Amino acid sequence: MDKSELVQKAKLAEQAERYDDMAAAMKAVTEQGHELSNEERNLLSVAYKNVVGARRSSWRVISSIEQKTERNEKKQQMGKEYREKIEAELQDICNDVLELLDKYLIPNATQPESKVFYLKMKGDYFRYLSEVASGDNKQTTVSNSQQAYQEAFEISKKEMQPTHPIRLGLALNFSVFYYEILNSPEKACSLAKTAFDEAIAELDTLNEESYKDSTLIMQLLRDNLTVSIAGFCGCFWGGVVLFPLTVAQDLRGAVPCKYREKY
Repeated sequence: MDKSELVQKAKLAEQAERYDDMAAAMKAVTEQGHELSNEERNLLSVAYKNVVGARRSSWRVISSIEQKTERNEKKQQMGKEYREKIEAELQDICNDVLELLDKYLIPNATQPESKVFYLKMKGDYFRYLSEVASGDNKQTTVSNSQQAYQEAFEISKKEMQPTHPIRLGLALNFSVFYYEILNSPEKACSLAKTAFDEAIAELDTLNEESYKDSTLIMQLLRDNLTVSIAGFCGCFWGGVVLFPLTVAQDLRGAVPCKYREKY
């Protein structure tokens, strides 16, 4: 099957909400070794985000149930085994994506925008691995995630406008990494606030094509810097307490998380 047919298959699979099929088609496109177009890049990202997102959601649900069955050894064992099954699926998906990134996508990226997109993606998938990892493995995935985000962040600051949706999405997810993985709300607060303020200062540079995406991500940044009905971390922005510790919904509305991220 040639590339155009695989892309069309991915689009059909997306409409049918068969994201495993969509991911398989876009994986095959990527493995042909050519630099992806913006459309192909976005199809790949959407496919794997939905595939891994379903496992992340399932993992959180089962982990919560497992904690509630601590007094019932049999139920807890069943929960543990099922959680480990989901973990294995999630790890396989993440490792597939990371292999595509390291072998094809990052080396073939000729534009700064694509480089930042793929490095952000690398940071994201190492972050997902770190959510279910432990011990030395967790330290490795956390370190790899931070390194990818930081490299993307440095390129984005040099090569992209503060209002660019990819730069904003990177700032959003990097702040999530600091908040949820490194437990550093102050750093998360600083990063998100700086990204928001810099984008606000250059709103007049937004073109019509990226206006919707950029303003949506800016709203998510602002949401992460807003008062919630429960506890707060004590970080302030203009007299308003920031970084609520309550569970929110992420952009897709399906995966519960403590802190909103870009999907």
